[in-house]
Amino acid sequence: MFLISNFISASANIIDIVLNIFMWVVIIRALLSWVNPDPYNPVVQILYRLTEPVLMPIRSRLPDFGGLDLSTMVVLIGIIFLRSFLVPSLYEFARVMR
Repeated sequence: MFLISNFISASANIIDIVLNIFMWVVIIRALLSWVNPDPYNPVVQILYRLTEPVLMPIRSRLPDFGGLDLSTMVVLIGIIFLRSFLVPSLYEFARVMR
């Protein structure tokens, strides 16, 4: 049973790290959108490719706020929720399994 517990604990750790990195990628993309960067810059293209699959479905479901894009805020709230609910729940589940 301890192997499964360690696997769940390691998975929770990896999920937390990936969510943290993705949160910063979304924040950097939002900050870059304020300065209108060169769309042919490879870094900008990578940021758009990483974030657009998550932002576009949310953007299409949100009502129009007069040009204000709140999809970034919705994604950040979702990431914060997952980091504060899912990750500790997995750690607790792994602890209980020992």
